Amino acid sequence: MLQVETIMQSLTITLYPTSISPPSLDLFPLRQITASVLYPPTAGYNRRGMASRGDSASFKSLAARQTSISSDDDGYCTLVDFAGNGGGGRQGTTVGDDLVVLLYHLQHACKRIASLVASPFNSSLGKLSVNSSSGSDRDAPKPLDIVSNDIILSSLRNSGKVAVMASEEDDTPTWIKDDGPYVVVVDPLDGSRNIDASIPTGTIFGIYSRLVELDHLPVEEKAELNSLQRGNRLVASGYVLYSSATILCVTLGSGTHAFTLDPSTGEFVLTHQNIKIPTRGQIYSVNDARYFDWPEGLRKYIDTVRQGKGQNPKKYSARYICSLVADLHRTLLYGGVAMNPRDHLRLVYEGNPLAFLVEQAGGKASDGKREILSIQPVKLHQRLPLFLGSVEDVTELESYGDVQQTVNPGYEV
Repeated sequence: MLQVETIMQSLTITLYPTSISPPSLDLFPLRQITASVLYPPTAGYNRRGMASRGDSASFKSLAARQTSISSDDDGYCTLVDFAGNGGGGRQGTTVGDDLVVLLYHLQHACKRIASLVASPFNSSLGKLSVNSSSGSDRDAPKPLDIVSNDIILSSLRNSGKVAVMASEEDDTPTWIKDDGPYVVVVDPLDGSRNIDASIPTGTIFGIYSRLVELDHLPVEEKAELNSLQRGNRLVASGYVLYSSATILCVTLGSGTHAFTLDPSTGEFVLTHQNIKIPTRGQIYSVNDARYFDWPEGLRKYIDTVRQGKGQNPKKYSARYICSLVADLHRTLLYGGVAMNPRDHLRLVYEGNPLAFLVEQAGGKASDGKREILSIQPVKLHQRLPLFLGSVEDVTELESYGDVQQTVNPGYEV
């Protein structure tokens, strides 16, 4: 059996030369962002001069190491630029230095995972599995999951800004730093079981503030309680889609924004500012091979919308990738509803972070009966049905009443 340490040693990180000119894209220059959304920055940013990855100093210390933008700088807005200038909030708002530092280290981890996922030397690891008590054999973590988990944990440790990390790959949370201001919940590599077929995968994360009122409790207890916060307390959340492009989609509490990894510079560049999901779409995303296991309400809803007999007179199309991040990304851009009607997806690691992201984009997130962000988690690996998408589509689906699948015969692939 391959050891994680051996796998880690075999990884290579893509180096991004700066001599290659970036492609001509419809990007958002930093000047435009600061003029239309953000307050003017106090200093320019030379993105190639970021502090070392192990540096846990404040963002001000990071910024102090940078020089002003040179005359040949493209001026486009990176994730760190964006967060450091308010994160999409109204003029004069700020997300705080600690959160900017945390995001810098988190995006670095995701760049490493993107390189790992795309490597021809590591793709076969997706077929292997390791023993775990956290789920079924079908959902058992693969070496790629474990390596991705270790990459994220290492980056969060180096940030110096995280008290505890709770991961879908771990049975219990990992306490990192007593005075870390943030709590991070994460699904390190969603969809990894299909990676050998080059199906898109993703990382999902949520960020909470540490509950200082729990500081007096034993480590194990405060680690778990900090990780079981209700979704409406999230400070930030997002996902990274590893596909034909690597896209980091994030909300810092002021809208939803997407950044695309530029391979010529190694930077996440703002490409989708202030995403607004259409109020109604024309696409539903679900594994309808399970149609005969669905409750009557869900079957009736699907039958109705694909015949064009619902509230929208247009016939709906089915689009299903079987990769949660990829299906949701398409839904954010085009509208409609992405769903898993059975108790399968985890509230803490998938439901809450994605629900916050969707609502910040003007969409709706439900378990078929309740708003996701209003549900109080009681277990770290608590599962639930999940319906994400356009407000009118999710509301119409809920109106059919019985849409949660209770029959679960145990599907195998």
